[in-house]
Amino acid sequence: MQIAIDTAYFHHVCIFVLYGAVVVAAFIVFERAVYYGLLNMRVSALNGVLKGAISGAGAERRLARHDIFSRNIANYLKSARDPDLTRAHLEDLSAALYIHASDAVGGRLWLLDTIVTAAPLVGLLGTILGIMDTFNALSAGGISDPAAVSRGIGAALLATAIGIGTALFGLLGHNFLHRWSDHLTEEFKRLLLLGDIFVARHPMPRETAKLTTMAAE
Repeated sequence: MQIAIDTAYFHHVCIFVLYGAVVVAAFIVFERAVYYGLLNMRVSALNGVLKGAISGAGAERRLARHDIFSRNIANYLKSARDPDLTRAHLEDLSAALYIHASDAVGGRLWLLDTIVTAAPLVGLLGTILGIMDTFNALSAGGISDPAAVSRGIGAALLATAIGIGTALFGLLGHNFLHRWSDHLTEEFKRLLLLGDIFVARHPMPRETAKLTTMAAE
């Protein structure tokens, strides 16, 4: 039994899928670039706090922000001042916070990686289906003009061109964002190290430490 496949329909489906992939890739590149730019500003602000350039209410406001870096640094500083936490527990906490921040920063980049890999394959599939449609029309005697055949093959090759263009755009965006995300995660690691120095220079006040100890008892 021969199964008839509407090659023209699936050829157009492949092209529409590629157009959708372009939109998704452009959105991810734009969204991650804006997000990384904001995080880069937070790194500068947190550097000022941990290096002592910003103190008092200004430091508290910066640590009270809801971005991933500010929350994690505030949690780390709070835990580092806990007299009941050992150094080993603090190192485990810093590793957990680093992984948490890395996952948040690198989020959605896997979609770009998937688009880069899949777009050329979808384009090639669309081209094959388009050429099959042209050959089917030839075998049925519906096309006798060589120019029409050339136009059909050219339309079929359009899918490959869109697929390669999509993959190229996604690859450039992915490499740029991946490099930026690595830089931000390394900056966060440096902030954690600065947090240790900050706690050493600004230990918990005696009154607060005494209240904490009494509450624990």
